[in-house]
Amino acid sequence: MSYSSQEPEPPSSSSNALFYDDETRLAPSELTSQDRATVTAAPQPLFAPSILPPLSNSKASARCRAFRRRWYPNVSQTEWNDWRWQLKNRITTLREVDRIFTLTAKEYEAFGRRKGSVRMPVAITPYYASLMDEHDAAHPIRRCMIPVSDELKCADGEAADPLGEDGHSPVPGIVHRYPDRVLFLVTPTCSNYCRYCTRSRKVGAAHGGQLGEATWDRAIAYIESTPSIRDVLLSGGDPLTLSDENIDYLLSRLRRIPHVEILRIGTKVPAVLPMRITPQLVRILRKYHPLWMSIHATHPDEVTAEMAVACTRLADAGIPLGSQTVLLKGINDEPQTMRQLMHGLMKMRVRPYYIYQCDPILGSSHFRTSVDKGLDIIQSLRGHTSGYAVPTFVIDAPGGGGKVPITPDYYVGRDGTDVVLRNFQGKLYRYPDTAGEPVQCSMDGVIPSNDPEGAA
Repeated sequence: MSYSSQEPEPPSSSSNALFYDDETRLAPSELTSQDRATVTAAPQPLFAPSILPPLSNSKASARCRAFRRRWYPNVSQTEWNDWRWQLKNRITTLREVDRIFTLTAKEYEAFGRRKGSVRMPVAITPYYASLMDEHDAAHPIRRCMIPVSDELKCADGEAADPLGEDGHSPVPGIVHRYPDRVLFLVTPTCSNYCRYCTRSRKVGAAHGGQLGEATWDRAIAYIESTPSIRDVLLSGGDPLTLSDENIDYLLSRLRRIPHVEILRIGTKVPAVLPMRITPQLVRILRKYHPLWMSIHATHPDEVTAEMAVACTRLADAGIPLGSQTVLLKGINDEPQTMRQLMHGLMKMRVRPYYIYQCDPILGSSHFRTSVDKGLDIIQSLRGHTSGYAVPTFVIDAPGGGGKVPITPDYYVGRDGTDVVLRNFQGKLYRYPDTAGEPVQCSMDGVIPSNDPEGAA
């Protein structure tokens, strides 16, 4: 069964200032001119329920504040809202995890057997840790972050590089699998390390640390020399863990390439490190349109007031936002949980884009569901909620086959010239798929009979 949180209360509307919670407001120097116009001219509070979703609420911020006061009593709210402080103070060791969380035997075993291993490291921002249950090891976000001994077991069909990315890499940092677009891996660093990460073989300091300009420049040279590339997706690691200066450098270099039409950024930062989305960063991003962003979202518990502020800033800067969600056993594999997540994202102007079948990386069997689970979820969404809230369910084909969409059987077959369709309720309908010669209709839409004896 999937862990599902209760629907929280809507946010307080007592102030019209931009803030991360009702205790802390952004300093005037941090506000853009657009922010100031919103604050001074808006007739209603920015966090009024009609503007931001019920799931982005004061209860989540209250939990965050309580966590800070208990575990970081000497840290001011200003420090807490500084993304650099969050990165510097990530929870990375057994001692730090054990200080906050009541660990199970499997969690202890995972840390004990990891010593000397080059497997993916542990890193959790204090903000994201505040969303995790301190005592319940089955809590969905906690399961994504704290390792268990199951990830040290391998099953048939698993591989370190199941998508064959390394075999499609003409130069370091580039994966060129599709004809007109490339994946540009700009950093091996994430703010938090998801235990089911497709690139667990690459991320973290044990796999080479930060990339430098020399590697970036070589990758950009490849893109410049390949005119068929019109779309570049910056990923990693997480590109938004880079400094503002490095992000500006990369986007400016790519935007100068005439045949590159679209730039995209894949990130989990709005969900796990929302304070990274500063007005300064947004001012950089908005210089390089058309720029799109794919946000990795996992569970409704991530949809907080803090994430809403981050997404609002990005959307207000004209950046189209989409979501990517990995289907995970016992975490988000129940229709109600996934629907709650999709609705929460839409309210933050994030369009649900993909649900991924979990890739068969080494040690992932405890995360992977059956494909039928994904089909059931799509069936539970299609026709039962807005079309915009229905993502595409895909399997990234092992070996480098690319994303393959998997859909329920809405097309039943043909019967003569009719196409037989099954709708979201399971009912059958016929569509007349004929190329016959049309006949003149009467004004009331009734097709007149061609039989003279039947004429009036």
